[in-house]
Amino acid sequence: MRPRLLLAAVALTLATACATGPSLEKQGAVTAPPGDSKHLTIGSAGFTESDLLAQMYALLLDKAGYRTKILSVTNREIYEPALESGQIDVVPEYAATFADWLNAKAHGADAEPVGSPDLNRTMTALRALATPRGLTVLDPGRAVDQNAFAVAESYARQHRLRTLSDLGAAKLPVRLAAGDECVQRPYCEPGLKKTYGIDVTAVDPKGVGTTQAKQAVQSGQDQMVLTTTTDATLGEFGLVLLADDKHLQNADYIVPVVNRSRAGSTGVTGALGRLNTVLTTADLASLNEQVDSWRRLPEDVAKDYLKSKHLI
Repeated sequence: MRPRLLLAAVALTLATACATGPSLEKQGAVTAPPGDSKHLTIGSAGFTESDLLAQMYALLLDKAGYRTKILSVTNREIYEPALESGQIDVVPEYAATFADWLNAKAHGADAEPVGSPDLNRTMTALRALATPRGLTVLDPGRAVDQNAFAVAESYARQHRLRTLSDLGAAKLPVRLAAGDECVQRPYCEPGLKKTYGIDVTAVDPKGVGTTQAKQAVQSGQDQMVLTTTTDATLGEFGLVLLADDKHLQNADYIVPVVNRSRAGSTGVTGALGRLNTVLTTADLASLNEQVDSWRRLPEDVAKDYLKSKHLI
């Protein structure tokens, strides 16, 4: 089996071809039997976690007898149409985010979001939006990469904080390191106040999970930082996550999405589904750390992980 090919960028011809792919009304994938092409292209969104997932998908599909290559496409506006047209066959996605993206594409940027903290409701909405486009959304696994909030470990210990509810009950003034949009987004400042009763006194616009944001919490300048559940570097800054015990955040579970006419077969579904039984949020954070902090190659980290779980 020949080595997988990692392409660094998308050629201009890909974007052009995507724009002229089959129309939604004419996509045979909607009614045709699921396809089972033995040569599959896996898309990666070009950041560490997506690269890792793409590598694991490729290894699992290789094991199942497929020949794969990986195409790095950093823009969803490009790779989603390429997935519809069959130039990309498989991508790792995030359930709630992708549901809202497809919903906005179908109904306009101002459409009411369909992603929610409820995984079943989110998956139902996502599949209803994906199926007419010739896409099949496979089952989610155990790993979820969603927004999360972290505080200094010493601060959590001092105030006996384990959850966001604990922080709200403590009535502590909280300066939050986050992105500019936090003041308006329902999952951020408004949600923290409404759902948890947290006294957010100010938003320090240092970005989501950036080094500067974490350093601000580490130094005590800020009390909490907006990051993600698979952030690999919290320990380096002495930070710990507070549990979202009232489920403010959307269900951004990791889901493989495939082009049904080329990769909708039980062979592909079965191969990728093997990852669902083992990959956890904590595992994914650890894998991210090995790439981001230890400077290991994503393909090596992915291979070692799958071998350790006896999947390849």
